[in-house]
Amino acid sequence: MARKSSKSLSLFNTLEILKKYTDEDHRLTQTEIVTLLKQDYDMEVDRRTIKSNLTDLIELGYEIEAQETSRMSRNKKTGVPEENTIMSSFYLVREFSKPELRLLIDSLLFSKHLPYSQCKELVMKLETLSNKYFKSHMNYICTMPEDKTNNKQVFYNIDVLDEAISKNKKVSFKYLEYGTDKEQHIKLRDDGEERVYVVSPYQMAAKEGKYYLICNYDKYDDISNYRIDRITDIELLDEKAKPFEKLEWSNGKRLDLAEYMKKHVYMYSSADSSVNFRIIKPMISDVIDMFGKDVRFYDETEDKVCVKANVNETAMVQFAKSFAPDVEILEPVRLREKVKEDLLKGFKAYE
Repeated sequence: MARKSSKSLSLFNTLEILKKYTDEDHRLTQTEIVTLLKQDYDMEVDRRTIKSNLTDLIELGYEIEAQETSRMSRNKKTGVPEENTIMSSFYLVREFSKPELRLLIDSLLFSKHLPYSQCKELVMKLETLSNKYFKSHMNYICTMPEDKTNNKQVFYNIDVLDEAISKNKKVSFKYLEYGTDKEQHIKLRDDGEERVYVVSPYQMAAKEGKYYLICNYDKYDDISNYRIDRITDIELLDEKAKPFEKLEWSNGKRLDLAEYMKKHVYMYSSADSSVNFRIIKPMISDVIDMFGKDVRFYDETEDKVCVKANVNETAMVQFAKSFAPDVEILEPVRLREKVKEDLLKGFKAYE
């Protein structure tokens, strides 16, 4: 029993050595593994044990690569020369490559919906998926503002919402907003009582570093978007959620997340419309980035081109104001007048 336990421990520690010290650019020989087992675990083994451990790990499903070299030797019994393959320079193939891990870590660093402490903890967990040579940008996370979000319930919110969506149930919650004291407070009703939102949740989606819940607020028959990091005191309800296809603006169809995100570039909740607008040609890439490749270009001149797109009205107004005068709404006229009115108000404020 003691020998079996020692073998298992040797196997486990060999795997830990491979995890900690190896990758495609950092390989170990069997002799080096023997040395590291002694150094890190005070375990003395010979090369035959290491060879056996490596073979067992491969049979257990671990992907271990090695350098193969051929060597000629004579068979001890027959004296006939024969070719032998020697395995050396071993490394453990990672489930995630270094660029993939860096991409995941950068996604966390640029996230605005995770509390600082939880973001840092997740980055440290991701780092353990590589080895000691992996450089992760941890210096960047230390410069992030610790108050980027104060809601410590984010992961719990996600868990409850995931259950509600899968079970087709409504949820209730309270919503946080900042005051002039720079602290978050629960949003209040007109009578001063804390407002409780009852919604039918449909999907969670990330947009511009923020995490949103796409849902229906129970009092209305339209679509709303709420920041998940601002949701607090969430509860799963027994009541069935409203079918998305029954809502106004759904056109009787189920939620197509890709289509929804394309139309709601700023995550505003309002009706969708077919909008014609004129842009300067250098903005073609921006328009495609914002609204996708389903837009139609027409009436092209040397400097400008017209665009037809089916987009969220509020998002289109914001887009036109943000990039004026390079973007000019042509139709519908009411949206054109809305942009004109807002720009005039802005001009008067600066007079």
